[in-house]
Amino acid sequence: MLFHSTRGKDHNRTFEDVLMQGLAADGGLFMPDSWPQVDLERIKTLDSFIDVAKCIVPLFTKSSFSDEEVLALLDDTWHDFSKENFAAIHKLDNTKSILELFHGPTAAFKDFGLQLAAAFFNKSLTKQNKTAIVLGATSGDTGSAAIDACKRFESIKSFILLPDGNMSEVQRRQMTTVDSPNVFTLRVNGTFDDCQDIVKQAFNERSFLKDDQFLLAVNSINWVRIIGQICYYFYASLKINQLEKPLNFSVPTGNFGNVFACYSAYKMGMPLNKILVAVNDNNILHRFFSENDYSKTKVSETLSPSMDISIASNFERLLYDFYADRDCSICDDFYKNFPQSPIKLEKSMWEKSKDLFMSYSVDDISTINAMKNIFASYDYLIDPHTAVAIEAVDKINEELDGETLILSTAHPAKFPEIIKDADL
Repeated sequence: MLFHSTRGKDHNRTFEDVLMQGLAADGGLFMPDSWPQVDLERIKTLDSFIDVAKCIVPLFTKSSFSDEEVLALLDDTWHDFSKENFAAIHKLDNTKSILELFHGPTAAFKDFGLQLAAAFFNKSLTKQNKTAIVLGATSGDTGSAAIDACKRFESIKSFILLPDGNMSEVQRRQMTTVDSPNVFTLRVNGTFDDCQDIVKQAFNERSFLKDDQFLLAVNSINWVRIIGQICYYFYASLKINQLEKPLNFSVPTGNFGNVFACYSAYKMGMPLNKILVAVNDNNILHRFFSENDYSKTKVSETLSPSMDISIASNFERLLYDFYADRDCSICDDFYKNFPQSPIKLEKSMWEKSKDLFMSYSVDDISTINAMKNIFASYDYLIDPHTAVAIEAVDKINEELDGETLILSTAHPAKFPEIIKDADL
């Protein structure tokens, strides 16, 4: 299995190349040369998340590591989870369940992908006798998950950029109170997009690196993070119905990595009905799926800060694979003048959306109301990001066939002020 860029000028890359490079040299995002297929009959015989991961991760790593190496690594990758099965499923009613992805050490779904990436980072650095700088931007949970995943490896120094704006105090303290000599958090006078621009500029230049030093990406532009998330979609489908029936997934999203991981699982054989793309007032994705309008607007601060973005980086992967049918030239044309000029697809291309995707935008008032309604109806407390995903399901439930799994991406305890203001 080799990898190539969505824009076509960076290709024939091994898994280790993609792991350590992050962003492709031509500015695009790496994709596997083909979609490996998961042995569903084998998955159906399994019980644990790690065993499921052992069926999925090696499908992408063979160009750099033996299966034996990868299987041994996976035995020690995911650590400090409060639930033995890592991802609990809480049933609300006959049509809706919640996938709890917040039982990791930083109480957010990003522990899954970042712990996998950090384990592979360390393995590669040890093999090459080199060190690395981790550079990432965060609007909420990525920074704390990256710091926690990497801090145990002396070969890695982490520099995390925080926007000077909307973030819960718990999220901020998770990043700024870590007493470790290889962890550095930096506040940026700007938004998450400003932080992301700094990261992308650093990856394009790299002039500040030492000869024996890598610059590593921990944002979801790194393909290895997507692999970690693919694993819990298969695991959840196994637990819900033994992968016998297609599910709907409602995914609260900002940078689109979690949605693309769901799409990837589908391309690898997971039964799927619809992906509901749930966003807050920063609605570039909803505008695309509902109006064919992918244009950058000013970021608004909301009660769901991890989704406060104006551009969804991973959306490029979907444009390339789903809409452009893997035509790199089409994808490259899309991004030549973006974000200065919006991306608008030909009608026949854009109308493919309805085959697989639905979307909904949820404002702050509706977010609070959803938190209150779920607590009143089910005696179950949710965070504002999960509330966005639940509200989206409730608003378009009549258009959904079958059972829907709602992704709960952060523990409600990370947002005490919002819970207090909602009188919960």
